[in-house]
Amino acid sequence: MTDQTDHSAGNPIVVSVRGEANLEADPELCEFAVTVTARDKDRRTALEQLTKRNKELLDQIKADYGDALEKLETGRFSVYPEWRKRTDKTGPYQGTVRIRLVVKDFAVLGEMITRIADGEGRAIDGPYWTLRRDSEVYRKARTEAVGEAVRRAREYADALGSQLTALLELADTGLSTAGSPAPQARMYAMATRGGGIVDDGPPALDLEPTRQSVYAAVEARFSATQPGEL
Repeated sequence: MTDQTDHSAGNPIVVSVRGEANLEADPELCEFAVTVTARDKDRRTALEQLTKRNKELLDQIKADYGDALEKLETGRFSVYPEWRKRTDKTGPYQGTVRIRLVVKDFAVLGEMITRIADGEGRAIDGPYWTLRRDSEVYRKARTEAVGEAVRRAREYADALGSQLTALLELADTGLSTAGSPAPQARMYAMATRGGGIVDDGPPALDLEPTRQSVYAAVEARFSATQPGEL
């Protein structure tokens, strides 16, 4: 005689859920770039002028704001003749060098930007607000996403009259930051100082940091006991 007893009642079931977390935090770093330019009909003169202005900028930054910086890097450098389409000839030589600054001390940021901008042949692009790559905010978002997955799994199990018994799988499906590039202010300064005038420098720029939105998501699979009566 064949045994018709159903032994599947004791087999565990699998509960699959997704846990998400959205956090907002103040930025930890501010990045902006300074492009130094020089222009002259003579290539050597343009290059010498660019080298001089670049050194003046780096010396100013290191002397006045070195302690406030996370990074100071030289980026793209170029010297090239301007092309005149009408005459099909080359014109004066244009030289540029781009300096990248990452600032950690926001207390001096407004003053730093305006004083750096108050120099001849300089253009400023920024600011861009960010978190550090190892920011505690990311860890907190991941932890909350895992907690959300566990809570949701328990809620599903409770609704069925089941109990979670083990974690089968946990996968990190996403961690992202929004708000870094925007809003952004684009600032230009091509200033020439006059002589014989006492200049205390321009007033500090009032900047409002952009809050950073951090999103984390995980997918989890749990085993659970068979549900009670449905």
